[in-house]
Amino acid sequence: MNTFERLHAGELDGLVAALYGNSRLEEKKNRIYKAAEQFRTLYGAEEELRLFSAPGRTEIGGNHTDHNHGCVLAGSVDLDVIAVVAFHDNGVVRIKSEGYDMDTVNLNELDIHPEENNKAIALIRGILARFQQLGYQIGGFDAYTTSNVLKGSGLSSSAAFEVLIGRILSEGYNDGKVDAVEIAQIAQYAENVYFGKPCGLMDQMASSVGGIITIDFADPQTPLIEKADFDFTESGYALCIVDTGGNHADLTHEYAAIPAEMREIADSMGCEYLRETSLSAVLEKAAELRAKHGDRALLRAVHFLKENERVGKQVDALRENDFSRFLKLVIESGESSYCYLQNVYSCSNPKEQGLSVALCLAEDLLSDKGGAWRVHGGGFGGTTQNFVPLSMLESFQNRMEAVFGTGSCHVLSIRPYGGIEIK
Repeated sequence: MNTFERLHAGELDGLVAALYGNSRLEEKKNRIYKAAEQFRTLYGAEEELRLFSAPGRTEIGGNHTDHNHGCVLAGSVDLDVIAVVAFHDNGVVRIKSEGYDMDTVNLNELDIHPEENNKAIALIRGILARFQQLGYQIGGFDAYTTSNVLKGSGLSSSAAFEVLIGRILSEGYNDGKVDAVEIAQIAQYAENVYFGKPCGLMDQMASSVGGIITIDFADPQTPLIEKADFDFTESGYALCIVDTGGNHADLTHEYAAIPAEMREIADSMGCEYLRETSLSAVLEKAAELRAKHGDRALLRAVHFLKENERVGKQVDALRENDFSRFLKLVIESGESSYCYLQNVYSCSNPKEQGLSVALCLAEDLLSDKGGAWRVHGGGFGGTTQNFVPLSMLESFQNRMEAVFGTGSCHVLSIRPYGGIEIK
């Protein structure tokens, strides 16, 4: 039986439940069936359709540390991008994503196209090019994708899309030999070089590897990845992401300024990345650094150096099952991002401060109930991350959705798999 026949027969129910949770299993399978129907409507009937999934990710610790060779704590979540795929030898890749026009890439035209900056087609072309540059096989395929990873949410819908394409190429043309780490590195290359966004590697790595992981990027070519085994379902808390509706459009310059300013401080400290210096050394030169680079760059460097150390403390707290200490560190991380990193709202649009409002509401609700709150992901809009006692989950959701709209508060679970072929 093929994948979809096995899905209908219930043979894949265990895997589907592991990916999306046990509740409403048929509803989640129907999402897959609908995607297959859309594929057939677009491309015609195909004898062998294959199914792929790549998850969004939640950053638990290490806000803007990866791009300066720091440490992060992250997990893959039960929201994902799925693709129904048919492979062929027509020399083109065609991908139709729900709600978007079809992107078509000729396998003989893999150079950078500047006009594709900040477009999905640039990611597709960049991943194909990087596979080829690294000596891997590439080939044609048709795909229909659908995503429930909230765009602009800090859950990294773009990284999930990139990892999805990498997994398709690995399984379809390379016998699955391109591992999760290299797929993440290829995805980052495509986003940096073809898409034009100077992101770090955390988003892609968390989506590709899966589960709760801590990553040390001291050497990004061979990052140290360890599982941080902890069952959040047994903690008595729900992991909630609040979507404030902020728009990430035209904010690339805001994101790009963070690694750029950190690198400026590193350069003045005689190193390439902030990971190579220390907080005490930076503070000793504070007068010189602020005069040369401005106050914000100095404060962002302070954030990095404190946050990088904080990740290790968070991992230790989880491994020691000290959840209350972990939550205190989550709050510290959020305060550092707000005060020092300054990525909660854009200086160019100070009237829009949805994240600030969401953090204010969360603090009011959770501060004396043992919960935690922080900015989530890149910042400047998008989402907050909250650890909410189960006893007050309903009241928390009601308060947030009264301000940010119905459906804005999402309860997530950690899934144990990164980018995979479902078969």
